[in-house]
Amino acid sequence: MRSFLSRLLLALLPGVAVAQPLAPVHPWVVPPPDLQPAARFTNLTDGQTLDSPFVARFGLALRGLVPAGHEAGTNGHHHLLVNQSLPLDFSKPLPFTDHYIHFGKGQMETVLDLPPGDYDLRLLLADKGHIPFFVYSKPVHVHVAHRRSGVAPASLTGPQRVEIVEPADRAELHDAFRVAFHASGFNVSSAAAQVPGTGHFRLAAEGHGARPEVMDFRGGETEAWIRPPTGDWRLRLEFIDNATGATLATSPTVALHEDTHGSQKVAHVAQR
Repeated sequence: MRSFLSRLLLALLPGVAVAQPLAPVHPWVVPPPDLQPAARFTNLTDGQTLDSPFVARFGLALRGLVPAGHEAGTNGHHHLLVNQSLPLDFSKPLPFTDHYIHFGKGQMETVLDLPPGDYDLRLLLADKGHIPFFVYSKPVHVHVAHRRSGVAPASLTGPQRVEIVEPADRAELHDAFRVAFHASGFNVSSAAAQVPGTGHFRLAAEGHGARPEVMDFRGGETEAWIRPPTGDWRLRLEFIDNATGATLATSPTVALHEDTHGSQKVAHVAQR
């Protein structure tokens, strides 16, 4: 009942209604504590000092991805604002400049090669025509201490792969929890948009003595809040080709088990 009422409230919120990523996926999938769609960086923190070039990874709550030029409900694609405030007019398309970096293929990460200095970074979601939604991240201030030469972007991003970036190893989990997905070298999209060269995430859960559970995020979602039954579960993320249905990549397994010291759950990465 709680899940149903939360979904009903979510559907009535302005600007969020009837979004494809909000369609029911599986009984375990529940609304997040914050019902406001938002973007975020999954690997950068405010006030962080780092060397350039560096990788910035993107997350998205309560919306899904679709490449530029394509439409799927209220899905969109990421834009990275560098030392740039949010636009004053959200009815105009975002420009193509060094301060507005577009990720119109459905990417979830980029390599930034910035000179030493201080930078404010922010993510902003926009539609097929680059007109922004009111879906953005909090600004993250980073300090670039050094700029390294001769560093190839591929050496930072690594090979094509998918990962469960949350829960972290040995993280304490209470009740429902977020499972954050990530794809390196793949483009993410709602399957309904039928964009060649894209895929979507599928999360599988296996428990001892229980039938496998499969959560297929065909709406282009890149995270989900789930509430599995009490017990030992192993989570595995897959990336599914939207054109063929083939599995393009599989993540390492994350194991969830009951803590012997209480009712909370503890996550750890299991060796495959």
